[in-house]
Amino acid sequence: MKTPKSLTLLFIILATTLLAPISYAHQQKAAISSVLFNPRTKNIEVSHRFYLHDAEHAVKKIFGGDADIYQSADTQQKFANYVIERFAMYNNEEKQVELSTVGFEQEGKFFWVYQETAQPPELKGLTIAHHALRDIWPEQVNTINVEGKGDLQTLTFAQSVELLKVEFDHH
Repeated sequence: MKTPKSLTLLFIILATTLLAPISYAHQQKAAISSVLFNPRTKNIEVSHRFYLHDAEHAVKKIFGGDADIYQSADTQQKFANYVIERFAMYNNEEKQVELSTVGFEQEGKFFWVYQETAQPPELKGLTIAHHALRDIWPEQVNTINVEGKGDLQTLTFAQSVELLKVEFDHH
């Protein structure tokens, strides 16, 4: 029995449509970070969220084929350190804002890295660098949302962007 061409074409379109998200879902090469000025604690709280699948590929590339982001606390610590070493904030005088490491965790399909520091007085703005995974994947996009100091400001590190700046209103 022959299948009509239109039915075959419909099947191909349907199969392609259903399978495309699966192949795309492997590596997102995108991360989101939050720089939150917490009025309750008076701290700047930084959280970095990476897709676990991206982190899995990254640790194998950076630390070797045996690296296991899912099961190895050592690999998780190494990846957290890697992220921390590639993220920096500078004040208006171009002095680096020292961040303390709070920790890291694997939650669902994400790997989180947390940092914080006390809010410096009279902070008029920040210059930020976020190179995590961009040194191994040039197409990696790191987005940062800066919250709690005026309007939400979003920075996007893509292509050759090295540093981005936010300024705060003092009204």
